[in-house]
Amino acid sequence: MDVWKQFEENNITHSASHHLTAILELKEKRGYARVTDVAKHLNITTGSASTNLKALKSKGFITEDDNRFLSLTAQGEAIAKAVISRKTVLRKFLIEILKVNADQAEIDACKTEHLISSETAEKLAHFMAQYK
Repeated sequence: MDVWKQFEENNITHSASHHLTAILELKEKRGYARVTDVAKHLNITTGSASTNLKALKSKGFITEDDNRFLSLTAQGEAIAKAVISRKTVLRKFLIEILKVNADQAEIDACKTEHLISSETAEKLAHFMAQYK
């Protein structure tokens, strides 16, 4: 097995994971999300957000209604929730077990949240529960 090829076979990119989680967070906080809201949330240009969101629409992860409000599809929501869950587990592991500085733990968790498998994330969460 060519392990290095597994990296390219990931479902979503780092950027895509942030766009999906931004929509989820905005909808939970405000009840709606638009391209401009996602851009502000991610501190990027509206044009950049629009381009990235268009790609996510074509993959079936998000929809946009006639009023320009964005919604996650079931698949998009599942990915966003999984990314958030993995990031939370990683951040806790780094801070509570490895004693990494909280700011650095946030950065490192963000870098890897969309790369680790569900199996690894689940086993890490189980380890954390047993460790405590």
